[in-house]
Amino acid sequence: MDNREFKIQNSKLKTIFWDFDGVIFNGMKIKADGFKELFSGSSKEQIEKFLEFHYNGGGVPRFDKIRYFYNNILNREISHDMVNHLAKRFSDIIKKNLFKRDNLILDSVTFIEQNYKRFYFHIVSGAEHNELNAICKEFNLDKFFITINGSPTRKDILIKTILEQYNYKKDESILIGDSITDYYASAKNGIEFYGYNNQELKRFKYIESFKKFNI
Repeated sequence: MDNREFKIQNSKLKTIFWDFDGVIFNGMKIKADGFKELFSGSSKEQIEKFLEFHYNGGGVPRFDKIRYFYNNILNREISHDMVNHLAKRFSDIIKKNLFKRDNLILDSVTFIEQNYKRFYFHIVSGAEHNELNAICKEFNLDKFFITINGSPTRKDILIKTILEQYNYKKDESILIGDSITDYYASAKNGIEFYGYNNQELKRFKYIESFKKFNI
């Protein structure tokens, strides 16, 4: 555990797991455009079908999305090495648009800046691990988080590992995410889920704005 002084008052909450895309960083459109370029040799119908899956699967790693495109849309097998090769090409395609400050979601970033000494913050993301860390370093976000982890490790496993490594209590921990896959990752680990930036998640606990998020 790090040695920062925490000032938790009138709250049982101590640990917040953060999704990245759609919660801290608005990267879904950048990635959609990247996938369109990556799969540009496919038909318009195939790409449109894939993009529907992409937007509905906000927390799904790119490795799994590439595999889905081949297995479920092209009806073709794809090797592990080819998935990694295409994921590397995808990273190269989107790199030019990732490091733009206006991609940050200021509502959540402001909350993080103002509260990182009160709670244990961890990023658990479906974004590729090295790329995720590069973005956080570029925007000086890394200082706010104890750990920053991404794919190909699944989000539920990342959460499980951190809970065990830092001996966090599940009833003092939450995950904030923008997709149903985030809910499943939190439920699998027995921690509470808060939806954000996705109206379809309003059936769960939901954050309309961090300016009104009282904890």
